[in-house]
Amino acid sequence: MEDLDWPSVPLGLLGEARPWRTFRWFKGQQHYSGTYWSATVGDHVIYESRLELGRLLFADFAPEVRHIVAQPFLLKVDIDGKVRKHIPDYLLLTDDGPVVVDVKPQHRLEKPEVAFTFAWTREAVTSRGWQYEVWSEPDPHVLENIRFLAGYRRDWLFDAELVGTLRAVDLDGMSLGDAFRLRPECSPPLVKSAVLHLLWSGHMTTALDRPLSAGHVLRRTA
Repeated sequence: MEDLDWPSVPLGLLGEARPWRTFRWFKGQQHYSGTYWSATVGDHVIYESRLELGRLLFADFAPEVRHIVAQPFLLKVDIDGKVRKHIPDYLLLTDDGPVVVDVKPQHRLEKPEVAFTFAWTREAVTSRGWQYEVWSEPDPHVLENIRFLAGYRRDWLFDAELVGTLRAVDLDGMSLGDAFRLRPECSPPLVKSAVLHLLWSGHMTTALDRPLSAGHVLRRTA
């Protein structure tokens, strides 16, 4: 790699960047594109495939992720006299520093052109002291559970007094079913949704590698 054209803007401004490229919807298109309302961002974030949507869900659920930028910048490098270009899929601003993410199905990772692009992208990103991640298909149970919990991500939809009461309870070691019955004087659906909102928001955690059930045990987050 002979030359790298990095964005010269500060990281704070890069966090406010609009997507470098956008997309169009058209009949017969190969990719499933759209927008996802992110609780982390407080706004919509674009995705260009169902796999990218999956990565968005994981990022939105992760407590260490503070901001998400789609299609954040264009990388250009000079390799053996030829200019190579690449737009990563996401930039995640986390407690541990920036993470640049490329999303690609597992079966395409061994394609020479894909492997080559990701190799020089990794070198470019890590040379800046940032992290680089190539993300493929996740555990299907974990994805399905996070997708389900994302339905409870909008905090303004929940009764603040009820949520505050549940937060004050020691839920560590309690089953989901028992947590759903903590406020018998309240409407059961409201209590259930508030508990699931606390699970989404990271107040507590539980095993997500199998379908959620009333028997799932809740654990206090560190």
